[in-house]
Parts: sequence; C-alpha cells; structure tokens
Amino acid sequence: MINKVILLGNVGQDPEVRTLETGVKVARLRLATTERIFNRQTNETTEHTEWHTVTLWRGLAEVADKYVRKGSQIYVEGRLRGREWEKDGVRHFAVDIVADDMKLLGRRPDGVTPQGGYQQPVQSGYQQQYQQPAPAPAPMPAAPSIPAEDPDDLPF
Repeated sequence: MINKVILLGNVGQDPEVRTLETGVKVARLRLATTERIFNRQTNETTEHTEWHTVTLWRGLAEVADKYVRKGSQIYVEGRLRGREWEKDGVRHFAVDIVADDMKLLGRRPDGVTPQGGYQQPVQSGYQQQYQQPAPAPAPMPAAPSIPAEDPDDLPF
C-alpha cells in the first residue's frame, strides 16, 4: 500500500512548536496550496486555495522552529493521517499530513545558517533540503508497533 503526499505551498502562520514530556519536539503548521483554473469559455482564470495541516517530528520540527515563518514557501513530502476527537459533544474529523521530508524554498534570511544534527542542506539555487535522519535498524517486531508520539495524541 502507498500513502504519499507531496505539497508545495506557503506557510499561513508561524509554526506552533511543542516539546513533549519525553523531550521529543513536534511542530504543526498550516500550508496553503493554490490552484489556478483557466475557463476557456470566459477567458478567465480563477484561483482555489486549499489549506493543509502539516505535522513535523523531531529534527524536522527543529528546522521548522528555526527557519520556517509565516509566508515561507516550502515543499513537503509525507503521508496522510486521519484523526478524530470529540469536543462539547460534537465529533470532529481531520486529515493531516505527517511530514517525512521538507525543503525550504526561496532565500534564507541574511545571517541564518543551518545548525544541529541534520545533513547540511543540499543547495540548488536558493533551495535547501532537510530530511529526517534514517533511524537505526531495529529487530522485526512480532506485531506492528505504534510510535510513542502518535500524531493522534498531539497536545495542540
């Protein structure tokens, strides 16, 4: 089975970053993607903007905290994760994107340099790429495991 999402858009507000009790950092941001639709009959172009909630864990959350701001253009690869909750007796449903990879597009602010345990950014023009470090191989579990920091239990 494949569950993969690729988005390129603009961040709508500064990322919301938290550190869990376990010390793991998690960030959530809203990403706008805009589609331009041309109507041949009227010769008019209209725009449709879709908003996505993106969750970044650990090192990607660190990068988002340091370098991503409202208006930043980013490229995100990840997977869909549905969640539901109840508030005031009303059930709510949402589909978020859990990011596996993020690229910062456009220019960096002057004087900002990458730091931390990440790969140095791969630069192509004004583009930087950050990826989660590959986890150490683990023995095959008897049953599928659920990460301790399940996105369904985010403190947002």
